[in-house]
Amino acid sequence: MALTRSAPFRPALLVVDMQEDFCPPNGSLSVPGGRDIIPVINELLHLPFVLKIATKDHHPQDHVSFASNHPDATPFVSTCTITNPANPAETYETRLWPDHCVVGTPGNALVSKLDARAVDAVVLKGTNPRVEMYSAFRSPLRNPPLPSAVSELEGRLRAAGVTDVFVVGLAGDYCVKCTALDAAELGFRTYVVEDGVRSVGGDTAWAETVAEIEKAGVKVVRATGEEVERAAFSFRTNTFALPQTSAHDTRYIGEQMQH
Repeated sequence: MALTRSAPFRPALLVVDMQEDFCPPNGSLSVPGGRDIIPVINELLHLPFVLKIATKDHHPQDHVSFASNHPDATPFVSTCTITNPANPAETYETRLWPDHCVVGTPGNALVSKLDARAVDAVVLKGTNPRVEMYSAFRSPLRNPPLPSAVSELEGRLRAAGVTDVFVVGLAGDYCVKCTALDAAELGFRTYVVEDGVRSVGGDTAWAETVAEIEKAGVKVVRATGEEVERAAFSFRTNTFALPQTSAHDTRYIGEQMQH
């Protein structure tokens, strides 16, 4: 993942699922220390990344990942098997959770202290009730992919000419991990800024996640590290141009903060 001076460098920032339901004290699926990373993320949002995207879980009430939708299931303990509707031979096992980030509920909103004014777009995921979708790009179903479980995230990154993706948010051992792994698999140089991440399973789960994603080519960095500093340096030296946020995106961001 080493870069040369001549290598194109157009970095994007992905802020994964910084939503009320994932943050203490009242979130239905609170990640320990979830609110503690907001200042770090806001500082990153003030850097001149080519594109800054926030993602949101945006679940219908009958979502397959909710334990409440499975008889006798227990959140955090029970699992279920998810089958590709287009290919019954393709399945995967997923953990069941408390109801969270349901469309139209307060828990679905981006956390109020996140500087969402600095975000260029909000990408929704987990909208198909039949499929779990940790990655902000796509569900694990690939044979064939389920169109309703593939977001517009990759398209937005490609349209902006992004080469490098920096990932922060919640939770490190689930949605951040899967988003970073997909970004790397799709050919982006990928970094996770670990002081902008917290995990459901705490430090132990994060250490296991780091080993997994580094094996896949994702680099784990710090907000004060040289990789992040390069984004600001590239702006000062005018090596990339910033895109303009459209009026449509501005309205959309405001709407998605609240729902």
